Amino acid sequence: MKRILLSLALVGFLARPVAAQNPEVKFIADTLVVQAEGTYETDPDLATLTFDISSQEKDLKTAYDGATKSMQRIVALAEHNGLKKEDISTGVLTVAPRYGGDRKRTARSYLVQGQMVLKVRDFSQIGPILDGSVEDGIADFRSLTYSLVDEEAAKQRAVAVAMHRAVGRANAALEQKGQKVGALRYASLDVRQLMGVARLEPAQMMAAAQTVEVSGETFGSRRKSVVAPPPLPPVSPEKITVSATVQCAFQIL
Repeated sequence: MKRILLSLALVGFLARPVAAQNPEVKFIADTLVVQAEGTYETDPDLATLTFDISSQEKDLKTAYDGATKSMQRIVALAEHNGLKKEDISTGVLTVAPRYGGDRKRTARSYLVQGQMVLKVRDFSQIGPILDGSVEDGIADFRSLTYSLVDEEAAKQRAVAVAMHRAVGRANAALEQKGQKVGALRYASLDVRQLMGVARLEPAQMMAAAQTVEVSGETFGSRRKSVVAPPPLPPVSPEKITVSATVQCAFQIL
């Protein structure tokens, strides 16, 4: 009999730490907790082009003027391809002096940098803008990001799908016992969005901007022909998927 009591006491002692580790677990009478996920997939309708502007010269004014002209040429290129002024962001130019190794800390050159962002709604304009910026060496292409103009509407659709599934699962579970789903007592929501990003590697951009010379011999004479630069890699946006997870606690009727 003493052995049985000792075993029961040991089991009770071991059970206490487990309950202490999960204080958030609570059981509410006449309540059903359901978790469900919902997704909404659609094509992107907004592209964001980002360019880096840089100019380094011995004279500060020359470097600043060079960066300013590069920005102006990007703006002209964007407007020529149909972009509106509100879709062109020029940003701010920053100046960083480059010092030599002498004790006087004299600036040997000045580096002027900036960033430009273009919002493109017609994807057929992306190619001409990239071609123009690369061929003229106006700026360094940084990234191309696809997104949605109305992100909130897509998130609401994903939430609606998740909630519809949660209610459906709750009804399916309670129908087995002849019960029904009542009022919603508690709900938590988590929305995640995946954006499609396309990047062109610097090596690809440099290869597209170079021409290739080919030498050949014909009856003892040499001639050179210039081969057209290879086209930029195709840019194809992927679909954007928005996912939502809901956890609901329904009253059981």
